[in-house]
Amino acid sequence: MTRAERLAILGADTVTAIHDRVALAPEPTDELVEELRRIMARPADCTPAPRPASRAA
Repeated sequence: MTRAERLAILGADTVTAIHDRVALAPEPTDELVEELRRIMARPADCTPAPRPASRAA
């Protein structure tokens, strides 16, 4: 679904409310980002080894 399709279905006010709500969420920790990277990058149940976090502060 494209942005235009979502906007047409939800309406501008709803999309704005969603964006406002997302903006309130805290930034994820380096540990969470690493865990999610490992989960999402796992092809056919082959989990990659953890790598050191190197995000800029």
